[in-house]
Amino acid sequence: MQALVRRSLHGRVSSVMNAGTSVGVMVAVPTILFLAGAWRYAYAFFAVLAVIGVIATWFFIPSVSRVVPANAAPVQPISADQWWRLLRLSLFAFMMGFVSAAFWIFAPDLVVNLGSMPSDATGWLWLGVGFAGLGGAVVADLADRNNPPVTQALMLMTLAVSLALLAASPDNLVISAFSALVFGLAYMSLTGLYLMTGIRLLPGRLSMGPVLPFIAVSLGQAAGSPVVGLLVGSVGYADVFAMFCSIGIVVAMLSPFYPRYLEYEPEEETEEDTGLQAAYDYQLQDEEGEPYSPVTGKTESY
Repeated sequence: MQALVRRSLHGRVSSVMNAGTSVGVMVAVPTILFLAGAWRYAYAFFAVLAVIGVIATWFFIPSVSRVVPANAAPVQPISADQWWRLLRLSLFAFMMGFVSAAFWIFAPDLVVNLGSMPSDATGWLWLGVGFAGLGGAVVADLADRNNPPVTQALMLMTLAVSLALLAASPDNLVISAFSALVFGLAYMSLTGLYLMTGIRLLPGRLSMGPVLPFIAVSLGQAAGSPVVGLLVGSVGYADVFAMFCSIGIVVAMLSPFYPRYLEYEPEEETEEDTGLQAAYDYQLQDEEGEPYSPVTGKTESY
């Protein structure tokens, strides 16, 4: 992406790539329907696919020369303002992961145990999550038009609504599937927003910016899962989903504290060199603090 896509479009392309993971969720539906009784083989099959993906990544994604030109200035350290914005971003990502853990882990149990649905009906939930998750591809444009805090609040409220819908009618397949659609759209939009924000907060460290919020989402899910499990045993599924819905609403109300982007966008469109080495060079700076461009001598402003 860094080699072939203009930096002004990095956020949009990253959101599309992130939403593409929803296809994997939809692919898992046949596994639920046809391999429900052979889950060990299903897990082994997906583990093999993961290994194949790692090997393919090693061979097909090329690397860039790490030889730094002599007239390139050292990479600027992350400023205190950037760290503060990344911290706020990571806190929001953690809380979103915490709230979403209720759906990811316990939605199937809710519709089966509380709604008395057959176990294979949960496949419709994941089909809905995966299909609607493709809509997260538009989150970059949505955020650009409505600013990141508004998008964060809107999508987090939508995620909370999906929990409330499922808790209210776990025995209704249509409403349950609709709640999955709502959840998939909200979750993929939020993860795409966090990805895009991380990239834009650290424009010179594109491989680091998205890492912290995505780790925060995973930590939030890891922290939320046991909490949901403990509460389900004491107060029941419906009350737990209502509680996590309320937490999501409270976090959405705090969205004015969501970090805005740093002002680095170019003032006008300029022709850019492409290729992997050009992508690497653009992350360097010359002695004047401008992006390094060894071939044409052009400079661009962020």
